[in-house]
Amino acid sequence: MTKIGFDNCKYIRLQSQKIRDRIDMFGGKLYMEFGGKLFDDFHASRVLPGFEPDSKVKMLLELKDEAEIVIVINADAIEKNKRRGDLGITYDLDTLRLIDAFRSIGLYVGSVVITCYTGQKLAKAFEKRLKNLGIKVYRHYPIADYPSNIPLIVSDEGFGKNDYIETKRQLVVVTAPGPGSGKMATCLSQLYHEHKHGIKAGYAKFETFPIWSIPLKHPVNIAYEAATADLNDVNMIDPFHLDAYGETAVNYNRDIEIFPVLNAMMQRIMGESPYKSPTDMGVNMAGFAICDNNIVCDAAKQEIIRRYYAALCAVRQGLSEQNEVSKLELIMNQVGVTVNDRPVVSAALAKSELTGAPATAIEMANGKLITGKTSSLLGASSSMLLNALKVLGGIPDDIELLSPTIIEPIQKMKTQLLGNHNPRLHTDEVLIALSICAATNGTAKKALEQVPKLRGLEAHSSVILARVDEQTFRKLGVNLTCEPKYQTKKLYHNN
Repeated sequence: MTKIGFDNCKYIRLQSQKIRDRIDMFGGKLYMEFGGKLFDDFHASRVLPGFEPDSKVKMLLELKDEAEIVIVINADAIEKNKRRGDLGITYDLDTLRLIDAFRSIGLYVGSVVITCYTGQKLAKAFEKRLKNLGIKVYRHYPIADYPSNIPLIVSDEGFGKNDYIETKRQLVVVTAPGPGSGKMATCLSQLYHEHKHGIKAGYAKFETFPIWSIPLKHPVNIAYEAATADLNDVNMIDPFHLDAYGETAVNYNRDIEIFPVLNAMMQRIMGESPYKSPTDMGVNMAGFAICDNNIVCDAAKQEIIRRYYAALCAVRQGLSEQNEVSKLELIMNQVGVTVNDRPVVSAALAKSELTGAPATAIEMANGKLITGKTSSLLGASSSMLLNALKVLGGIPDDIELLSPTIIEPIQKMKTQLLGNHNPRLHTDEVLIALSICAATNGTAKKALEQVPKLRGLEAHSSVILARVDEQTFRKLGVNLTCEPKYQTKKLYHNN
């Protein structure tokens, strides 16, 4: 059982009320820029044990009768087929996924806004597709010298050229498939239009990290720097907040740098700005729901190590630069951790050295380490997965959950019929085979029933795993890291 350091129910209650208060502050209409992930916020759930990945959505459901969703996507991201790193799908497809996800839980999606629109071919095609699906689409255009030329931006030639998004509800949640989509500009453009229409409206920002109400060097805030090492985000004491109130609050460099510009825009739109600092703009109550500081500190330190391994693998795969690794090494030194503070690392490497082949290790909730080795039938991760299920189910180690008579026909199909070079079963194939066996085998059924208990456990592989194995562990909720090397010297690695 994962130790709890965050009170999720308290968080939802506090957060919902904070947003209601902000709506009232502006006379009944609020555009809220939503940073980070609305669904599947696994970073938050890892560094704040007890935070549920769908907490933000549950919070919005508390306000569902008052809220509508506006999804923002940058036309250039569509044109370049930009992809989400965690899901591997393009931003346009993720927009459709988000619409389906919101609708499935009863949240109203009002429209999609395509920003930086200049008639890009793929953006135009996506706009047509959305309209054919019955979704309202609006265009927002590039503005010269944005965000510095405030007189132009806040004019009929700037925000005034953008389509006015017709919204129906008090709370308009502006979200996007990823960063750089134009959420803030969309909110400010709407403020401009609303005030021209004589409608009172305001702006607020919802970012979970960094958490403004805990210390700057708190491991949870430092873990945010680790998570954004590729963006060069840096946590800072908010100087505007300190000057206005004499209180320290944590924010990050980009929000602090843009605040004078944002403040000037709001003054020009509304006559005066309601905010004295970028921290004022936020509605984040996460810091007040931490119920065990030691637990969240330990969890954040583990996340920093995981981010370090992810960066090492990204460099090995040619997807990142060495300076990101160097930055993460400095962050690890800052919180006083090394890879030796991740027990599964030494366990996997010791097993690999003993067997002379790739190995994987997983740590149970009670601290017990379970390993898996490479065999002719199973990859190391598949072997480890079966061994872990045995331990969780109290099944003796000498009992075979999958006999060779089950595995060999699958291998034959893979290599002889489907043309795969690797005959060993991947983790997804093992789970499917186990599911089939569970229909007639009580022990296999018992093992299969343990699968939910894997969520939140830590694992490490002595080699970079195939994408299918990485995805399977992600779906299972296992926090996986890998050594930055491949099992073979091939240039193309797919299975």
